[in-house]
Amino acid sequence: MSIRLIARDLYRLIRKVSDLEKQIDDALMERQEELTDELRKAKAERDHLRQVLDGSKESLTKSYR
Repeated sequence: MSIRLIARDLYRLIRKVSDLEKQIDDALMERQEELTDELRKAKAERDHLRQVLDGSKESLTKSYR
């Protein structure tokens, strides 16, 4: 996967996390648990993708040395 695609997906996940956080603030108590679970999963995916992107940038930098 190219760095550009990883970065685009990471940006999408950052926005999704932000949107979910806002939804949780505005949601009824019954829905907050469901949204919190979805937020936890989105944050995990975001963090993983951030690590992948950082690793891709590192390996790219090493290959140019």
